[in-house]
Amino acid sequence: MKALDLQRRDPQKRAAPKPRQPRGESYAPPANELVRVSTLDDLIGGIRTVTPEQQARLQPDSRVWCVGDTSLLHRKCVAVVGTREVTSEGAARSRRLARELATAGVVVVSGLAKGVDTEALGAAIESGGRVIAVIGTPIDRAYPAENKRLQERIYREHLLISQFAPGERVFPTNFPERNKLMAAVSDATVIIEAGDTSGSLHQAAECGRLGRWLFIAKSVVDNPMLQWPKRFLGQPKVASFGTTGDILKAIGAKPEEWH
Repeated sequence: MKALDLQRRDPQKRAAPKPRQPRGESYAPPANELVRVSTLDDLIGGIRTVTPEQQARLQPDSRVWCVGDTSLLHRKCVAVVGTREVTSEGAARSRRLARELATAGVVVVSGLAKGVDTEALGAAIESGGRVIAVIGTPIDRAYPAENKRLQERIYREHLLISQFAPGERVFPTNFPERNKLMAAVSDATVIIEAGDTSGSLHQAAECGRLGRWLFIAKSVVDNPMLQWPKRFLGQPKVASFGTTGDILKAIGAKPEEWH
C-alpha cells in the first residue's frame, strides 16, 4: 500500500468508516491538559537512532500526540504485532510472549487492533507489565470500539501515541503508517502471525530501514503457504523467533533481569 503523505492528502480520497461507539458507552478521550504534542526526536532522541531523512518520511506532519508516561520510551521496548484474525494458537503465543517480556521488565508495544495486538497488550497489563499503544486514529477516537476501555486504561496508566491530529479523518493508509512509527519507537518487532498482505509487513520493512531487530514466529517461517518471510530472512537483524531469551539478548536486556 502506498504511503500516505499527511500534508498532501487527496480530498477525494475515501475515508475509512468513522469508528462508531455504542450509545451510552462512548469512548472517554483524554483531557486536553493531559495531551503532550511532541516530535519523534524529542521522544526517542539519544535512545533509538532515527536519521533526519527517516524522521521526515515517518512523520511528515512533524508532530506526535502522546498521553501518559513517556518515560516508558527510555526502557527496552518490543513491539508484538500480527493479524487481526488471529488463530487460537497465535493468540496463545501472543499472550505468552507478552507475559514473558513484561516479567523481564520490557515494555510491550502494539497497535490496539483486534487480534494479536489486543492479546499482547492485555496479557502484558495483566502480568503487571507496562505497555505502549501506537494507534492509527487520533487520540480522541477509539478503534475498534470494543477496545475503548483498554485504550482509556492505557492512556491513564501507560502510554498512548498517535501521529494523527485530534479531529482528523481516518484513512485506511493511517494504519501502515502507524506500523512504521511503531517500528521506530521499539528496539525490536516480533510478528506472531501475518499473511502475505498483512499491514505488519510495513513494520517489518521499516525495521530493516531503521536497523531494528525483526523476529518472525517459527510457525510463520515454517508455513509453506506464506511467501513473505523469505523476503526478510537472511537480512541483517532478522531472525526466526525461538524463545523470549533470544529477543532479550538481541536488544541487550540484562540477563539478571530475566525471570
